[in-house]
Amino acid sequence: MKTLYLMRHAKSSWNFDDLSDQERPLNDRGRTDAPRMGQALAKRDIKLDLLLSSPAVRALSTAALVAKELSYPHDQIQVLERIYRAEVPDLVEVVRQLPDPADSVLLVGHNPTITDFANVISPSPLNDLPTAAIVCVKFSCANWAEVDRSNAEFYFYDYPRNQPE
Repeated sequence: MKTLYLMRHAKSSWNFDDLSDQERPLNDRGRTDAPRMGQALAKRDIKLDLLLSSPAVRALSTAALVAKELSYPHDQIQVLERIYRAEVPDLVEVVRQLPDPADSVLLVGHNPTITDFANVISPSPLNDLPTAAIVCVKFSCANWAEVDRSNAEFYFYDYPRNQPE
């Protein structure tokens, strides 16, 4: 069985006109919501084998804050450039090329692609994912190359406003 967690990066700041889109940092809410979602995963006793992130500052910061809550080593977060401007087929390819020894993987990316991808692979339809939302889908297969909606089971969907203060 393979377990995939898809996370939209936490809320970012638009206060820096001189920064490129890729350089935008998290805002205060994002810096609160990302660890809160990491804590929510920790309460579920989730242990990641692999954490992938877009190189955008807001996504990588989200990944780092979640990793800290899960005791996942910061230096083992894998940054994939192709996640940043990915379309759904790009994320399908990323997932299908994951190393098979990794059974539990979190991918931190961007909307609208992360929502669209979740809807492609999950048998349960989802609305637009809010910032810092997480979708978990489990697959009945031994290899990531076999991941498909036909062997998928929707496991959970969670988001910051669903968490206690």
